[in-house]
Amino acid sequence: MDTALTRSQFVRWRTAIFVIFLASGLSIATWASRVPSIAEALGIDKAQIGLLLLGMGISSIVGISTGPLVMARTGARVGMLIMMLVFGAGVLLIGLGTDVFGALPVVVLGMMLFGYGNGSVDVMMNVEATAIEQQMGKTILPVFHAFFSFGTVIGAGIGALAALLGLNVAAHTALISALILVAAVGCYTQVPVREAALDPAPEEKPHWRQRVHTAFEAWREPRIYALGVVMLGMSFAEGGANDWIALGVVEGHHQEPGMGALALAVFSVGMTMVRLLGGPLVDRFGRVAVLRVLAATAAAGILLFILGPTLPLVLLGAALWGIGASLGFPLGMSAAADDPAKAAARVSAAATIGYVAFLGGPPLLGLISEQIGLLNTLYILVVLVVLSGLFSAAARPLRADEKTPVA
Repeated sequence: MDTALTRSQFVRWRTAIFVIFLASGLSIATWASRVPSIAEALGIDKAQIGLLLLGMGISSIVGISTGPLVMARTGARVGMLIMMLVFGAGVLLIGLGTDVFGALPVVVLGMMLFGYGNGSVDVMMNVEATAIEQQMGKTILPVFHAFFSFGTVIGAGIGALAALLGLNVAAHTALISALILVAAVGCYTQVPVREAALDPAPEEKPHWRQRVHTAFEAWREPRIYALGVVMLGMSFAEGGANDWIALGVVEGHHQEPGMGALALAVFSVGMTMVRLLGGPLVDRFGRVAVLRVLAATAAAGILLFILGPTLPLVLLGAALWGIGASLGFPLGMSAAADDPAKAAARVSAAATIGYVAFLGGPPLLGLISEQIGLLNTLYILVVLVVLSGLFSAAARPLRADEKTPVA
């Protein structure tokens, strides 16, 4: 049984998970904001940058897929500490490889550590966030994902400032790595030991093989796959926008690069605002109704983005796209955690499906776009978000008789 927390302990726990989401976003924006400087310092071309990103993406998927194993072995509390240190070390190695060693293999190693650590901690921080939501009794998971977005905005801003001041990549990444280290240790001290997260006191733990079995048993449940369709469609829509919306404006609608960046900003603002403010709507109207409306909104937004004859309509499409894609992933996580006794296993499985789509979808779209054009490729996203809406009934809250009885 998990120990009841005081109000102060609960607030510190919630704050720690907010910080972990923010740190993850901060780390991602740190290397992304310095890609031009990294490429210039190492003398690498776009193809080599693409290979770097591919390696990072593959290691992220491995981290996501093995996150349940790490959690089964260490528990979420210790696992998050370890993996934050891993991706913090990865950020540092990227900078050292760029400016100190001048060695591409060191940067590759840094990217792989960064990807693996971030992928693994993503699973565990979502397990913790859904547990907090369960205790609060209201929808708050989208706010955690908004903090991830805040982290990317802060990281991008720091990166832009560092580049403007002429700060080299090694110094920049060393600063961010130190911040991640402090955050990792500080958050570890505030996250409670929870049996549901597979991290009770050592003398209470079942054998790790039993914990691995518990972590993976959700993969045999049809509801998880239905939730996976909901999250896959919206994750494809989000990841596709992040990687291709700016290029779609420039190449598809023949606008200036600045307008492409503006479209991405409009998309991001729409998504972040709904994640911050959408919780009460979910509590008022229910997950299923909100997911259906948002799926329709996302489909309409993507279609308007593809077909809009003027830039204002294209930007309106980007805004609707961001609004519509905003809650599919966090509400899928909430639904997976409806039964606290099985929340860790189910959240891990659902997160794996969603993140694999988020990371693997954009490169797949890029390959297809080489054959049929980028804007035409985006019709695939329309189909996927419609499927997401059609499967949204899977997010219906479980009845009391559908949950595992408490021992």
